[in-house]
Order: sequence, then C-alpha cells, then structure tokens
Amino acid sequence: MSPSIFLLDCKAQSYDWGKIGSSSKVAKFASSSPGFTIDESRPYAELWMGTHPSGPSTLHQSDKTLESVLKANPQLLTPYFYDKYQGHLPFLFKVLSINKALSIQAHPDKQLAEKLFRERPDIYKDDNHKPEMAIAITDFEALCGFRPLNEILDALNNWSELRDLAGYEVVKNFQESVTGSKVEQGHSALKTLYTAVLTAEASRVKEGLDRLIEKLKATGLVYQRPSIEELLLRIHSQFPGDVGVFSLFFLNYVVLQPGQAIFLAANEPHAYLSGDCVECMAASDNVVRAGLTPKFKDVQVLTQMLTYQAKSSADQLLSGVQYTDTRRSHLYDPPIDEFSVILTKLGQAGMKEQFRGVEGPSVLIVTDGAGVIQGEKVQGSDSEEPVVQVSEGNVVFIGANTTYSIEAQSQHGMTIYTAFSVKPEKKEI
Repeated sequence: MSPSIFLLDCKAQSYDWGKIGSSSKVAKFASSSPGFTIDESRPYAELWMGTHPSGPSTLHQSDKTLESVLKANPQLLTPYFYDKYQGHLPFLFKVLSINKALSIQAHPDKQLAEKLFRERPDIYKDDNHKPEMAIAITDFEALCGFRPLNEILDALNNWSELRDLAGYEVVKNFQESVTGSKVEQGHSALKTLYTAVLTAEASRVKEGLDRLIEKLKATGLVYQRPSIEELLLRIHSQFPGDVGVFSLFFLNYVVLQPGQAIFLAANEPHAYLSGDCVECMAASDNVVRAGLTPKFKDVQVLTQMLTYQAKSSADQLLSGVQYTDTRRSHLYDPPIDEFSVILTKLGQAGMKEQFRGVEGPSVLIVTDGAGVIQGEKVQGSDSEEPVVQVSEGNVVFIGANTTYSIEAQSQHGMTIYTAFSVKPEKKEI
C-alpha cells in the first residue's frame, strides 16, 4: 500500500501571458522539482497539480504518475470519489503567474460541456464543467461578471466609441430597458448589446479602438491604476485592435489583495489581467473565448451561453472563514461539490496546525517558508507515521481520512494552500 502523505513533482506550463523567468511564482515553485531549471527568457504561466492528462503530476523523483498511484490504492480517494471520478482527483489545483491579460472567456456548464465535446472534440477536449476559484498570492487584477446595468448604461453615455460600435437601435433598446421597471428586459437587452459589440466587423472594431486610444492619448494625462483609462491603454497595448478591449466597459474590474478570492461559476464571463494566484477548478480544460487572444474565438457559443447576471464586483468576492480554533487557517468554500481550499498561515518557527482527516483527497502547496508535515499513525497499522519535510514550492498529496499536522520551521513561518474534496453532504463540516 502507498503511504498516505507523499511529495509530488508538478508540471509548469509555458504560455505567452506568463511572467518571465524568476519573476514568476510558477517558475520559483516548479524549481523545487528535480531537473527543472528556470530559463530567464521564458514565460512561466501555470503550475498544474493533479491528474489532468494535459499536465499530470508524478511522485517526487519518479516517473510514476499520481493517477497510477490512486488507481492502485483506491483508499487514498475513498470508494465514493474513486467511483465517481474513475480514479482521478475531482479537482485541478493550479498556481498562475500573469504578466499579460488572459482571454475574455467563460466555462461551460456540464450539459453544454458534454454537447461541445461531442460536436467539436478537436477544440473542446473533455466533457466536464469548469467552475473555478482564484485566491490572490500577490495583488491580482481580474475582470469578473457583468457590471450592474446602470454602470454599463453610464459607459454607453460616456464613451461614444462604444455607442457607435453597438449601433443606434441596440443602444436605444438597452437604454429604454434599463430605465424601465423590468429587470428581465434589461438582461435581455444586455445580451443583445454585448453580442452586437463582440460580433461587429473587424474594420469597425479597429476604427473604434483607434479613435478611443487616440482620444485618451491626446489628453496628455498619465492615467493611474485603478482607472478605466489606464486599463484601456494597457490592455490595448497588449492586444491592439482586439474587440475584447471593449469588454472592459461591460465587466467588473477588481483588484484582489493577497488572501482575497473570487469564485467564477459556469457561464460567467471573466479574464485574469495580472498578478499571482492559486486557482482551483473542476478537472477540466474547457474554455470558450471571445477576445484578448490569438486563439480560436467562439463568439457565437459564448454570447449564447452567458447568464447575463449583472451585479457589483463585491458580489463576486468569496471570503475565507475561520477553519480552526487557532485562527491560523481559513476555509474558502464555493457553492459546488468538487473542491474547497484552506489557506494556512503560521507566523513563526514552531507554530503548528492540526488537521483532522477528511473523507476525500487533499493536495497542498507551500507558497512561503519551510516546515514539516507529519501524519498520525493509523491505529492497528505497523507502518511508521509519515513525515515529509517541505519548503517553498513543494506540493504534497494527503490521502483520505489522514489526520496530520503542519509545523513551521522557518523563522518567518510558512504559508500553505490546501485543496480538498469531501462528499457533498459533508461540505459543511
């Protein structure tokens, strides 16, 4: 039988939007794996922790995949998770390091994911949904969800380039719907408005953006963050002429501080803009894109799938709640079945946190400091208590029903993020 606590080596993904060389948290964390050397000219975007076939984790200093270990040792998942997810983890855990904006995108719900995979498996690689949560490691910028309808109306009134691109009748319909009393009409009008913008002819998009950027530059002002003007100029410099720039008028702009989180349900538009975060999601790589990308844009699917809920950025945030009596661990628990995440901060050497076993698998990453993880000896077992020394970047798998402790050994303490799954009826524990 495999031990219930063991180190993993995880794959770093290099995408154009990643931070370069040692400036990337992904690169720094990945360098804890043997054989990984940071190339200071290369962008490092994502560290994948899990069993997804596009970036499977392996046992430390081994070619043996985590998936193969789980399938050979079902007790590490519990029968429930082993059967439900065919020996895979229910979630994919990541670290992201973002230097350049990611695409305007949304993730399909389960029903749509199955349809897209069935009809276009060359583009949509699996049939799973992909709700996700991001917790900021550094200051982290994102677009998430549609802004309140009155704020979008203000943008139309203030920016003639947006009005011209959408067209007179579409804008008039939206204005009348928002100022009316029926919320449903406002959401329907938002769908018509956003679709008109995203499907506008490329020549008209370029003309509108050229006018917009020229007007901003003509003022001679130096725009500061956070402001829509600075954001427009910055994102346009990354993706000149891209219709996705106009999405900045529609979506909430948020700047998360370390420890703050956002949850993105299926069929909600979003884009990450800059910073480092840990991200957890259902085990899928399905993305429907509509701007700020050289990749395939599926505008028709995206504009049809969105919920068009319009609410403030504060409604997108997810707060951590106290998880242990020591107040050193906080739980981020999104309204889905596949995962929750615990953020643990131990402030100095010798500080310790104890975790009771949960009826499901866990994966943790040390993002700062060093220490030791020690499991409790299983009653009636002849095996030794598992003990794993960890430092920044180390990733550890914790098997189901394993009680363990974490003790900081760095003078300044340590920080750990833990993704885990429990059966839906036990999510409130």
